[in-house]
Amino acid sequence: MSEVARLYATPAGVALGPLDLIPDGKARGFVLEMRAGRFHGFVVRQGEAVHGYVDRCPHVGFPLAQALDDYLTPDGGLIACTWHSALFRIADGACVGGPCMGQSLTPWPVAVQGGTLTTA
Repeated sequence: MSEVARLYATPAGVALGPLDLIPDGKARGFVLEMRAGRFHGFVVRQGEAVHGYVDRCPHVGFPLAQALDDYLTPDGGLIACTWHSALFRIADGACVGGPCMGQSLTPWPVAVQGGTLTTA
């Protein structure tokens, strides 16, 4: 059995679902099956604003969440890597605490168009 390639970008214009799929102040993970492989990303919603990132911690390369959609600190103020306690700003993905200071999450461009969350 061959291993599926892990992708780190997606084409623009892929509809992910209605914005209401993600409650305000929460995050949701997405896995997209594409011809070239599989993409893992997540989106954080803050009101009508959305911030998308590749689901890969810059510290070791693991996905950030150990539990489904568990990407944020309990107060919802930061993105957290549950493996090694790295903390990232939601707005720009910059590491603000933990073992990856000076690094950032890889952005995944997403947008809201007509109430639908899409890749940008």
